[in-house]
Amino acid sequence: MNAIRVHALGGPEGLRLEELPDPNPGADEIVVRLEKVGVNYIEVYQRNGQYAMKFPHTPGREGAGVVAAVGSGVTCVKVGDRVASEAFTGSYAELAAAKADRVVKLPDDVEISTGAAVMLQGVTAHYLATSTYPLKRGDRCLIHAVAGGVGLLLCQIAKRRGAWVVGTTSLPEKARQAREAGADEVILYTEQDFVPEVRRLTSGLGVHVVYDSVGKTTFDRSLDCIVPRGTMVLFGETSGPVPAVNPHVLNHKGSLFLTRPNLAHHLATPEELAARAADVLGGISEGWLRVHIDRTYPLAEAADAHRALESRQTAGKVLLAT
Repeated sequence: MNAIRVHALGGPEGLRLEELPDPNPGADEIVVRLEKVGVNYIEVYQRNGQYAMKFPHTPGREGAGVVAAVGSGVTCVKVGDRVASEAFTGSYAELAAAKADRVVKLPDDVEISTGAAVMLQGVTAHYLATSTYPLKRGDRCLIHAVAGGVGLLLCQIAKRRGAWVVGTTSLPEKARQAREAGADEVILYTEQDFVPEVRRLTSGLGVHVVYDSVGKTTFDRSLDCIVPRGTMVLFGETSGPVPAVNPHVLNHKGSLFLTRPNLAHHLATPEELAARAADVLGGISEGWLRVHIDRTYPLAEAADAHRALESRQTAGKVLLAT
């Protein structure tokens, strides 16, 4: 099979197409012939050393396709089923293995591309809005990078739960997409200081929760946007890691709560994975949750996909096609 390999820390040019042996399923595993692969910022972190990885490796965990082989003990899926997962072992490839209980069958009305686009970002948006800070009617939330893959989905789920949403983004076109996803207000951070804008838009009250995937350049000032006893949710660091935080700052800013959630801890069991995926895929089937796929690159052009992601050229999801 063809697969992308990374042999050392470095830039996108280190993503190289190579030929590898086809994987065989172990006990309780399946092998999927992937058609579409999700590209996520975690693979950038792993490539550049922000997250420790062993080299060489095939990046990626997210994708969707058709079951090509099943191992012993597998009864929940069969060869030919359309499935998606965020738990593949190296999904930047034509074939990838996963534990059978970490994949979900795709409903007939959900396309392969859509399935590949939501298993990581869609489920992340789901747990952020329903578990990390369970939004309720009347809550006010600030979503940084609101036009990103998670941001657009989180915006829609937040509105579904009755929250008021303000988002930040860089370009007017991205602001338009965020408004189409339901954002009540959008701040162009390239033109406006988001802190006084949030205060103005909330009549000086602030928001109950900030969802921040940007990190270094937004974290400190985001604390000034939150109501007393509100919550700061840091779930990504696209601008770089956040410096050490003195807990007394949370006291001085209003007895704030700070959390740094992780997807794996919100998919702790097969049952939790199935429930969250069912909610997300159900929303897509019902038509209220729309998935925006910004662009799709051939597998061999994975380096260009990373360049686009890192340059913040994208709005929505980036996929690879095998």
